[in-house]
Amino acid sequence: MMNGDNDDVGGFLNPGTKRGSDELLSQSGAVSNGSVMSPAPNHADNNNDAKKVKLDTKNPGAPSRVIHIRNIPNEVTEAEIVHLGIPFGKVTNVLVLKGKNQAFLEMSDEVCATTMVNYFTNCTAQLRGRAVYVQFSNHKELKTDQTHSNANPSAQAALQAAQALVNQTDTQGGPNTVLRVIVEHMIYPVTLDVLYQIFSRVGKVLKIVTFTKNNTFQALIQYPDVVTAQAAKMTLDGQNIYNACCTLRIEYSKLSNLNVKYNNDKSRDYTNPNLPTGDPALDSALAIGGAPGVLASPFAAMHGLSSPLTAAYGASPTGAPNLNLPNRTGENATPTGMPFTGMPLAGVTPTAAALGAAGIRLPGQASPNCVLLVSNLNEEMVTPDALFTLFGVYGDVQRVKILFNKKDNALVQMSEPHQTQLAISHLDKMKTWGKQIRVTLSKHQTVQLPKEGQPDAGLTKDYCNSPLHRFKKPGSKNYQNIYPPSATLHLSNIPPTVDEEQIKEAFTHAGASVKAFKFFPKDRKMALIQLGSVEEAIGALIKMHNFQLSDSSHLRVSFSKSTI
Repeated sequence: MMNGDNDDVGGFLNPGTKRGSDELLSQSGAVSNGSVMSPAPNHADNNNDAKKVKLDTKNPGAPSRVIHIRNIPNEVTEAEIVHLGIPFGKVTNVLVLKGKNQAFLEMSDEVCATTMVNYFTNCTAQLRGRAVYVQFSNHKELKTDQTHSNANPSAQAALQAAQALVNQTDTQGGPNTVLRVIVEHMIYPVTLDVLYQIFSRVGKVLKIVTFTKNNTFQALIQYPDVVTAQAAKMTLDGQNIYNACCTLRIEYSKLSNLNVKYNNDKSRDYTNPNLPTGDPALDSALAIGGAPGVLASPFAAMHGLSSPLTAAYGASPTGAPNLNLPNRTGENATPTGMPFTGMPLAGVTPTAAALGAAGIRLPGQASPNCVLLVSNLNEEMVTPDALFTLFGVYGDVQRVKILFNKKDNALVQMSEPHQTQLAISHLDKMKTWGKQIRVTLSKHQTVQLPKEGQPDAGLTKDYCNSPLHRFKKPGSKNYQNIYPPSATLHLSNIPPTVDEEQIKEAFTHAGASVKAFKFFPKDRKMALIQLGSVEEAIGALIKMHNFQLSDSSHLRVSFSKSTI
């Protein structure tokens, strides 16, 4: 099935010449990305050609550091060919013959090349969903004339990017079968099943464990071999799960194996579907009524679904946030994928069931709860406006109601379900006005406004048309700057007429103790101010957000991830 490459390149020679790779060494021409460069000095016809290459031959069938790849799609780039080789070692050269659907990849040594060929002997490599065939070339090296005027910039860029990836790996530690994944700017909830769908596009996922550390959602994901893990890291690192948010940051874990005890929404061992869920009631129900092998996991059983994939994905309802995935490269874990440019991972969107469980509403679906119950509030300090400002850091607050007969409790209605999840994760058990508040989902679907003429004492307020909503613009940059409460506040919209002392004085007057202050060097409209504690910062944000600094400027305040 895998013939030598001498016949494959013969078609690139001038008519009348004999077929065979030896002709590439003759004076009749040199192969350059699917065309022939004649010895004549006229290079005008070759402006689109790649670099000038000579292929030195050797005995056919023997190992070589040059690898021949056949059946590649027409639109494949040099970068994609280079990505095939990166997991196996340093790539030193690349040549794509697009007209013949072939490519040559030169590795740094025969050991790397042999590892690559052996790997793809046992599983099929794929590029853009098409099976490609990997074998040793009859040529012992690709010789590139770097001074040639038509040196291929895309090939050079692909090789430089490959070297950068290798250097990055050297500084971060060696490859491993276990990846540590951090999700940044997590505007929409990311579940274990979402991660499974994304990472299984690169290869077979064995185990996943999810957890929260430093207020950041993280996961450990185990693959069957180093090659697949390395491919996943290179393919997915830096990509967005949803548009402009939920960015994947991937590094190698120090662990070599994951010990999974339960199959539930926090952890999963895909090699052992019979693990308990950790919930005794659910485990008992499954033991009584569950047929072995029917359900892919207890988590799927909890939702009445047949597998983690169908639990998370299906048709693409209008209005759902795009969950974007790279093209699947096969169950056999081929270490490649299309090169990405930081765009969202393209593909399918979650079903109503999965999004509903995650707290995301779809058109035509019964609305999940957008209402929060906030309890253990300080009755002397709390007002609707104060709750609007505090919870407005994590979403657009629509209505607030302080309960008439229980004024340490309030209902806060957000505009979107995922905003309620953000508020819960960042504000629950946070000390505010001297008390540790509790934030949970309410049983109410909406906050009712008082009927006309009904006394309310100003405890219910509607903010639907408030100009102070932070997230009303789609794709707002504010989505990328959502952080948990911290002692350091980020200030913006500072007019040039206001100096440091005036701002510090305003915060001191609001009851805060200012520990440090710093304007942004390149933008004096912004600054950081560090206060005595997180609780102080919460109180200061409530009082100072939208504080009037001048006739036309109102201060904007949010929590910062930085310190001074």
